[in-house]
Amino acid sequence: MAEVKIIVTEDGSHSLYHAELNETYHSFHGAVQESRYVFLKEGLDFLRTNFALDKIRVLEVGFGTGLNAILTSEWAVANKVRVEYTTLEPFPLKSEVYEALNYHEFFEDKTVKERFLALHNAAWEQAFQQNEFFNILKSEAKLQDFNSNSFFDIIFFDAFAPSKQSEMWDLEVIEKTASLLDSNGVFVTYCAKGQLKRDLKAVGLAVETLPGPPGKKEMVRGVKR
Repeated sequence: MAEVKIIVTEDGSHSLYHAELNETYHSFHGAVQESRYVFLKEGLDFLRTNFALDKIRVLEVGFGTGLNAILTSEWAVANKVRVEYTTLEPFPLKSEVYEALNYHEFFEDKTVKERFLALHNAAWEQAFQQNEFFNILKSEAKLQDFNSNSFFDIIFFDAFAPSKQSEMWDLEVIEKTASLLDSNGVFVTYCAKGQLKRDLKAVGLAVETLPGPPGKKEMVRGVKR
């Protein structure tokens, strides 16, 4: 994969800088606070509050650093909610990169570092049971090539920005993404571009523009009705 280097964001947590795209993996204003706000608070917490589910089936577009995955794993245990987590990443990180990331410092239980590394070290294309509440399937498939026998309750759409990876945000891709959602399924992303909102509405989602995480004015959530 292209060269990446570790950077420190404003909340002290690490992100990565992708040299070829001239883009970071997270908001420079804070990687951990952005992920907790967008994907946990406005994603999982919203889903759990509004819909009665025995388990939550997550599809993540962009495993990246593994930050969303470890946050979700710890959330599942804390809330005693079973989560089946499928994540797509065509360009996995090298071990020397992910082993140096500092996300464990943002949890009271510092042994989360071991669980974080276990997620990265788990085999690709095979289910891995992290604990009684969380299992993960990592796939190197691109979203455009991904097929599933089941629907998802929530999709974390965490691709690079449209200005850097436009092919991930075109209408055909958004339509496929929406087709993977179950009824009342939630699409959540940090992006709030007008074209994205129009496309989500066009494929049948009820779209909300929400206040964004610190340093970002807005974000988007869609619900499949």
